[in-house]
Amino acid sequence: MAKLGKSWGPLHPPAEDTTERLAKTDLPRERQLELYRFLKLNRMTEERLGNLYRQNKVVGGLYSSRGQEATSVGSAYALEPQDFVGPLIRNLGAILVRGVKPREIMMQYMARSDSPTGGKDGNTHFGDMARGLVAPISMLGALIPVMAGVALAGKKLGRNLVALTYIGDGGTSTGDFHEGLNLASVLHVPFVLIAENNGWAYSTPTAKQMRVKSIAGRASSYGIPGETVDGNDVLAVYEATKRAVDRARSGGGPSLIEARTFRMKGHAEHDDAGYVPKEQFEEWKAKDPIDRFERHLLNGLATEEELRRIAAAIDEELNAEVDRALASPFPPPERALENVYAEGVI
Repeated sequence: MAKLGKSWGPLHPPAEDTTERLAKTDLPRERQLELYRFLKLNRMTEERLGNLYRQNKVVGGLYSSRGQEATSVGSAYALEPQDFVGPLIRNLGAILVRGVKPREIMMQYMARSDSPTGGKDGNTHFGDMARGLVAPISMLGALIPVMAGVALAGKKLGRNLVALTYIGDGGTSTGDFHEGLNLASVLHVPFVLIAENNGWAYSTPTAKQMRVKSIAGRASSYGIPGETVDGNDVLAVYEATKRAVDRARSGGGPSLIEARTFRMKGHAEHDDAGYVPKEQFEEWKAKDPIDRFERHLLNGLATEEELRRIAAAIDEELNAEVDRALASPFPPPERALENVYAEGVI
């Protein structure tokens, strides 16, 4: 079952245009190859989920991060094991970096009994405190004050942790964004907020929802540092996040990072994104974060054969993960009320 063929595309030769060079980094070759693996795992897992969706195996909607993988992977990779992250529905890369297995994601989307929520919720609405994952909900901005609270708790307990979460460009217009970021600033907690500016809040272009040209520019309103970064350059995202995380951990307080990227699919799998001009897709296709990182690696850090082996290993892994996910049964009806109400509390 689920042997769906090779799902990785052709590799890209080294770019001759030096303007495309990625950000400088001190990450050794082995860690850059690990970044590459997470980028490919992110995209290939979502491709498998797309196949499951078209087979009517997914319960509810499916949300893709295609084109935005570098933002999730690069930011989460800058965290330490004791840190906490609150991912949103388009941050699958961050979840994978924190150690969640693809089959857990697949079972969650298919509402299977062995999913992290036991089939009670869908997509990425689950958490795991042992892996530093705080569960998201669909309310945009709601995790910002929550993660500010996590950062405050860590500070009070002397845990030396940093809390990080994400928000889309549209979500920066919510009250929770302003209240949560202001709270983090006033309390001077170790908190990092990544604003993923992909140009569209569902079908509303950014220019129609804000007058400011830079989301990062809003940071000064809260008295905190802000930085705009190329969200399709995984090294640039990693380095910017690492600076913010190190500053937060050393007592420098919160930061706001704006990652400029693009959503290469609709808001969800059912959405054909017909409202987005076709030339915008063509422009951003040339900036694909995985293609760019491949070209970077092929400039002396890896061979085509090495990258193909990584992709082939992921493909084999995902074939097995799909089979395991499909083998999980649906939860029995009698489990519907489990873990819904507190037990033994007076």
